[in-house]
Amino acid sequence: MSKANLTQNNSFLIDMTKCTGCRGCQVACKQWNQLKAEETEFFSGEGYQNPPAMSEYTFTRIKFRDYQKNGQNEFAFYKEMCMHCNDPACASACPVGAFVKTEEGPVIYKAERCIGCRFCMIACPFGVPKYEWSKGLPLVKKCTGCYDRIMEGLKPACVTACPTAISYGPRDEMIKEAEQRISRYPDRYINKVYGKEEAGGTAVLYLTSLPFDELGFKPVTMRALPSYTWSALRLVPTIFLTVGAGLSALSWINHRKDRLKAEQEQLAIEESVNPKEEN
Repeated sequence: MSKANLTQNNSFLIDMTKCTGCRGCQVACKQWNQLKAEETEFFSGEGYQNPPAMSEYTFTRIKFRDYQKNGQNEFAFYKEMCMHCNDPACASACPVGAFVKTEEGPVIYKAERCIGCRFCMIACPFGVPKYEWSKGLPLVKKCTGCYDRIMEGLKPACVTACPTAISYGPRDEMIKEAEQRISRYPDRYINKVYGKEEAGGTAVLYLTSLPFDELGFKPVTMRALPSYTWSALRLVPTIFLTVGAGLSALSWINHRKDRLKAEQEQLAIEESVNPKEEN
């Protein structure tokens, strides 16, 4: 795929009938994003996946679902990640614009703007943004859609690593491809492209042979969630919105001061440990 095609409104098409559960996408994501390994325990309450949930150190994971087919135990797998909504609720809820929907498709996060309010975590219908609970001055973490790779003309790391299940390209082409597969193999797929309309449409599309609710997909409205936000906000008196904006700005200033102070203290410590040699 050319660099020109990667700078369009792109989407992931994940065909779960082709996923082997190899978790190569998980490894590639950790490697590219330099994410630490985390100590986990095996948890079989929801499936056999590990880690048991996405976190500040895990942006994507393969979820396992066991079911019976013709009296035999079978596994189904699906890739859980940020859905990169067309009209993201996280961006709508953020008072300082820390989340941005790019023209290329990914929803990216600007850490320098974040005030740590966690409204994004509440707003996201898919429960994607995670907080850095391990840090004193935490940020929000989530899949970036490998925006840095895309801007260099590369595909996302998980797409490159996947041997069978993930396609990537302009959203209209991915929807067309998904619908063609359903039409060509009606016995293989549920007649639905998940993500085509969910939450107003997302940049991650799924095909499956099993009902989506049985796989653990969360039921969401077809309407873009920010439209509900603004429908509610228009009923709120302007004075409260003004005060809220002022408090958010004050919080952002204080938060940024604390972060800069912490960075300066860390730099001072490093310089004291490794003093520069004088000429």
